[in-house]
Amino acid sequence: MESDLRFAILIDADNISDRYIKIILDETANNGVATYKRIYGDWTSPQLASWKQVLLENSIIPMQQYSYTTGKNSTDSAMIIDAMDIMYSGTVDGYCIVSSDSDFTRLAARLRESGMQVIGMGESKTPKPFISACNQFKYLDLLYSNQQEEEKEEAAERHTETEEKTLDNLHARHKNEGLKEKDLKRIRHTINAIINKFSDEDGWLFSGKLGDQLSKRLPDFDVRNYGFSKLTPFVKSLGDYEIGKMSNGSGQKQIYIRLKSKK
Repeated sequence: MESDLRFAILIDADNISDRYIKIILDETANNGVATYKRIYGDWTSPQLASWKQVLLENSIIPMQQYSYTTGKNSTDSAMIIDAMDIMYSGTVDGYCIVSSDSDFTRLAARLRESGMQVIGMGESKTPKPFISACNQFKYLDLLYSNQQEEEKEEAAERHTETEEKTLDNLHARHKNEGLKEKDLKRIRHTINAIINKFSDEDGWLFSGKLGDQLSKRLPDFDVRNYGFSKLTPFVKSLGDYEIGKMSNGSGQKQIYIRLKSKK
């Protein structure tokens, strides 16, 4: 049995809210086990007061970093130095770097060069270079918004909408969540390229292969950002693809996807 990947969670307290802590820990747990949990900031600052109880409840170690010079972010430097020290210790397989700051772009790239798995987490404002430098990137504000919506529905004892109904309301939800049409265009273009490269002679591609390739080509792609829990309903919502079930060599039914033929 393979052991879980070991991750170091490094959080930039200067630009990440404590309200995201459950999402940060849950997303890391989906990929492995957190062996380091550290958060960096000037803890003498009243702006970080809301973090203190959160740190105690989740066993996160606060790393004190004074602001030596106005306008300079010493927190970033401390995180980068610690990340490299941890890498050379040989005690982790990957990192969860939590920040919306592009200053961590080179760090993410350097860690990946050394064979580390790098998961970035930040808000939608995160610059593209940092996102692209990570193996995966999670938008905390979108995941938090979805989480809050689900909690409100549970509190009101309303029935959860089916994914088929969600399809009808997709564009409205995109607008409400601040997702832009150009993102969908980018995703369609990527899906088309993957299908063209990996599909069989009839144009069909195994959905698992599609999901694997999407995560490699678009680090920030996550169907939950669009109100879905699984890849297939999301792809179906785009309207450009056929969904089919076929038997594999073992006789099991698997989901396949291909471009709709243009009539």
